[in-house]
Amino acid sequence: MKKKIAFISEHASPLASLGGVDSGGQNVYVAELSKHLASLGYEIDIYTRWDSRSVQKVVYWKPGIRVVHVKAGPIKVIEKEDLLQYMPAFKDDMVNFIKQNSLNYALVHANFYMSALVASWIKTELSIPFVVTFHALGIVRQIFQGKDDRFPTERIEIEREIALNADTIIAECPQDQDDLIKYYDAPLERVTIIPCGFSASEFYPMDKRSARKFVKLDTNEKILLQLGRMVPRKGVDNVVRALGKLKNSSQKYRLVVVGGETDNPDPLSCPEIARLQKIADEEGVSDKVTFVGRKNRDQLKYYYNASDVFISTPWYEPFGITPLEAMACGTPVIGSNVGGIKYSVVDGKTGYLVPPNDADSLAKKVEGLLTDQNRLEEMQHACIKRVNTYFTWAKVATQVAALYKKIQVPSLVGQQKQPAGAMSKKSKAA
Repeated sequence: MKKKIAFISEHASPLASLGGVDSGGQNVYVAELSKHLASLGYEIDIYTRWDSRSVQKVVYWKPGIRVVHVKAGPIKVIEKEDLLQYMPAFKDDMVNFIKQNSLNYALVHANFYMSALVASWIKTELSIPFVVTFHALGIVRQIFQGKDDRFPTERIEIEREIALNADTIIAECPQDQDDLIKYYDAPLERVTIIPCGFSASEFYPMDKRSARKFVKLDTNEKILLQLGRMVPRKGVDNVVRALGKLKNSSQKYRLVVVGGETDNPDPLSCPEIARLQKIADEEGVSDKVTFVGRKNRDQLKYYYNASDVFISTPWYEPFGITPLEAMACGTPVIGSNVGGIKYSVVDGKTGYLVPPNDADSLAKKVEGLLTDQNRLEEMQHACIKRVNTYFTWAKVATQVAALYKKIQVPSLVGQQKQPAGAMSKKSKAA
């Protein structure tokens, strides 16, 4: 019999369009990991919050994979910062679905702290062990965002208890492991580093000129690409300011920005695009920046291949999947020397690492790379080799499957400390 795994991803559905405020790396992680685990023989149910009346309760998404929409609060889009109050309802609806369908899960794989909170309650109620991938940590977020962090203050307390009580924690890079141990006292023996990945069937090198024609970009310009969620912490403003320092460059260049809330760039629906457009005006580079809106997954490879350099300079980054996808297409990456980026990008070989919020350093690396064609070509080859050696989703799924096999149903579940117990009554009363 195939082993059944329950994924929980309360705000990040594998069915969502990418590039919006709450649609990014976690959506990709859940989608790709589940697909590759299914190819290894697992049956996967992905539980995500029901936020649209246009979808059914259960979607038979891929062979061996169902997406189960969980009733938790009103059926509409709600920002993830406001979802904690609905997690008791999420747990109740999920448990009812499990019982009504007589489902036997080997384990639950929770994604993000709220999913882990639900998984901890389910472990107490149904004795199902759980694995957690946090994807981001509240304390780290507060360090960088301060008062702009809108998550409930209870988040850190919940994460701390989950870190102590989860059967296994998957850290996405060494920095993630260090943060879990330093800030949350996570037991080292229950933290395993398994990186994110890229889909080798989706992202691969192709003819640059053909790719540019497909996405309607000038074949004579040097193309810099920024792709991802349009939120301030991603540091796209830093990239725009770096362009301002390249105004006297001999290179003919363009920054292409992929992402936003709509398929066409709309500053009204995406305030971050409006802010970036204003910065481009202030820097005198409006004519050098092209916003193209969010794009479907099947279009992204053309943008990666059309580009000479991919740039990602967030303030912090738990991992960062887009640099892997860029490198898989043979596009060198200039990224922030933080989190997962400093793990996936090899400075001087597959791109460069720069300090976040340092437009001067970024401009120097961009100028140096765009004027050194030999170095650019060397990096292109190194990128392809590195990601295919270490970061395919197939390799990641094999590591995750091996980790699953080590996890057994605890014999003393009922005697363990209830995870996130301090939040149980508080959340249910919310």
